[in-house]
Amino acid sequence: MGVQGDWTNTQAAAEPRHREADQPSSLVAMFGTDEPLQLTSGASLAPWQIAYQTYGTLNADKSNAILICHALTGDQHVANVNPVTGKPGWWGLMVGPGKPVDTDRFFVICSNVLGSCLGTTGPATTNPLTGRPYALDLPVVTIADMVRAQEMLVDRLGIDTLFAVVGGSMGGMQVLQWAASQPERVFAAVPLAAGARHSSQNIAFHEVGRQAIMADPEWRAGRYLEEGTRPAKGLSVARMAAHITYMSELALQRKFGRALQDRPNITFGFDADFQVESYLRHQGLSFVDRFDANSYLYVTRAMDYFDLAADHGGVLSRAFTGTRTRFCVVSFTSDWLFPTRESRMVVHALNAAAANVSFVEIDTDRGHDSFLLDEPEMFRTVRGFLTGAAKARGIAPPAEPS
Repeated sequence: MGVQGDWTNTQAAAEPRHREADQPSSLVAMFGTDEPLQLTSGASLAPWQIAYQTYGTLNADKSNAILICHALTGDQHVANVNPVTGKPGWWGLMVGPGKPVDTDRFFVICSNVLGSCLGTTGPATTNPLTGRPYALDLPVVTIADMVRAQEMLVDRLGIDTLFAVVGGSMGGMQVLQWAASQPERVFAAVPLAAGARHSSQNIAFHEVGRQAIMADPEWRAGRYLEEGTRPAKGLSVARMAAHITYMSELALQRKFGRALQDRPNITFGFDADFQVESYLRHQGLSFVDRFDANSYLYVTRAMDYFDLAADHGGVLSRAFTGTRTRFCVVSFTSDWLFPTRESRMVVHALNAAAANVSFVEIDTDRGHDSFLLDEPEMFRTVRGFLTGAAKARGIAPPAEPS
């Protein structure tokens, strides 16, 4: 099939964030038709690409590489300024020189996940067969597919074994998938605020978001990029609903209570009377400026389909049989999206598999997003675990300044 139209000279030129889908402001590994990515659905992608960033220096024996896996709407810009938003990297508190994931000591890789919109093949990427965005023609992807793409990137970088894989939320799902599917390639694993499958409640919240997007008349059956529109209202509502799940009731009450927004009294109308309403609207609108609506459909679906035990007869411990990977599982007391019981299920399965595992539940009232915030106990935990694992693997500390 030949190229149809000249989409790249019209809509992409007007929307910088969609240029990033094809030509990201980061490193890119491109895979041709002779290197297809095999998907769980039975489909394959070729050609395809994966966008990534690296930090620090790979040591001589390539034993100090850490892969950071991002959450639902994250990206590869974990510790550098995001070229789309102009904001600092999303995990600068965790990753960098002297930080718990110390780039003076480790070679850190972070890639944009398959199905997203910051340079790895996703629905906003131009389909080479048509010259137009894939939209819903892209096969549905899974967490396992995201990990397969990362495996091919790690192979391209010439790294046989990762010292550690670290991530929170959907990133934690990827960590668990790595440890289950490639245990010989993962020395240490740190899943934070995650679980081994998505709960019915979480699937329900995602479905509300997807329906909000698809009900927006500007969604155009997923072809909005070609038609010069965007389902901003639907995507904004989807983000608002999701954002509530990232916080705790105590955090919302402490931050907003029932305080009014720039007015002395209620208006007896449907404007944003309360500060919490204004906050959610801001979150929704700012999200629309940096993320693609179809990508939101794809990555939420990937999380919904995740069930690590399903491929092992429903017995989670079998996913880790014989593993030599060292695990550090972290949960947060006020996280109701991935409550501590989800982490305990993983820990119990690891114990049943005789794995080397430590578990920390961190007391905080900041909800699911705690793993992204300034939580000193989390930093001490991750730093201590990686320091011990590095010693066990014989990774030298950074050189003392002269």
